[in-house]
Amino acid sequence: MVKVIDFYKPVPKVIETVAKKKKRPKFMAVVDEDNCTGCQVCIPFCPVDCIEPLSKEKYESPPTPPVQVRFNECIGCNACFKACRQLTWDAIRMIPTDEFEAIYNITID
Repeated sequence: MVKVIDFYKPVPKVIETVAKKKKRPKFMAVVDEDNCTGCQVCIPFCPVDCIEPLSKEKYESPPTPPVQVRFNECIGCNACFKACRQLTWDAIRMIPTDEFEAIYNITID
């Protein structure tokens, strides 16, 4: 039997002050929009506040739109990934930045 305290150990602390990106990250957080419920549980864990809900106009059917990561602000800390995986639906993946740039044709500073 898993103790409740052990269940929450992998969850990062909620961020109280927002930081700024200092260097190119090794990994990028990518939201699987088809898997994201739009619960927004990941947002308070992001130390650079780079996660936001998608516009409601982009989707017709879901009552709550999924979230998205502003890639040029992401520091690759994986706090959103851990929070999503442990507390909700596991809709965020961490991809090596070089691979991310090749897949999405986006250059990360």
